[in-house]
Amino acid sequence: MHSAFQRKTPALLWLLVFGAVLLWSAIAPKDRLTWWLEVMPALAALALLAATRDRFPLTPLCYGLILLHCIILMVGGHYTYAEVPLFDQIAQWSGSSRNNYDKVGHFAQGFVPAIAAREILLRLDVVNGNYWRAFLVVCFCLAFSAFYELIEWWVALLSAEAAESFLGTQGYIWDTQSDMLMALIGAICALGLLSSLHDRQLARLQPGA
Repeated sequence: MHSAFQRKTPALLWLLVFGAVLLWSAIAPKDRLTWWLEVMPALAALALLAATRDRFPLTPLCYGLILLHCIILMVGGHYTYAEVPLFDQIAQWSGSSRNNYDKVGHFAQGFVPAIAAREILLRLDVVNGNYWRAFLVVCFCLAFSAFYELIEWWVALLSAEAAESFLGTQGYIWDTQSDMLMALIGAICALGLLSSLHDRQLARLQPGA
């Protein structure tokens, strides 16, 4: 019973943090349609994690990173990515004319999926060799980022009203390319900084560990 309680406590804390930020985010957002568009991936992640929790539990690192990414999405949904107050202040301090919170989001779009993809590749023994595995993880993250840019484009075509808030280009003509670059940098940073920690946590998931 004590062991079961220990397993459930992190999940309950995860849900508590997720639910609290989601509730805050949903109260009087800047634009309701944009809120739904930005928060939908977080809700999809919640549903997927709930469905796979018992048969394919992830490492604490992976769960924590996914929660962090969900929080980034929900904050962006509440304010819109171009109007997050803290990053308005950072822009003023740095003399920039642009709110760069969206770049944080796209960095996370590479950083977090890199660890998730690495975990799946390792646990399912999809590919042998550390270098090939790292290469495929980076390729996956860059492809995921590019696909998300396509989704943003399609949404912009379907809903001109929410296009500017959802895209968050702020007049920057290279926004799409820089978004994908940030995801690429995020993926490389995740592999460089967290692989050793990730390996230790993966070892504990093995039967008898």
